[in-house]
Amino acid sequence: MGTLPCCGNKTRLQIRADTELKNFPLYCPKCRQESLIDVKDLQVTVIKREVD
Repeated sequence: MGTLPCCGNKTRLQIRADTELKNFPLYCPKCRQESLIDVKDLQVTVIKREVD
């Protein structure tokens, strides 16, 4: 995966071609925000961003 949807920083999450995620909570420790994402066929879709 490339960058975080909230701040654009790089992520450590590794996604393979056969990876499927649904409602995955992706947390950014730098800006302390969480985003829900879906992943299927290497396509990442942001469902919801939580702003604290």
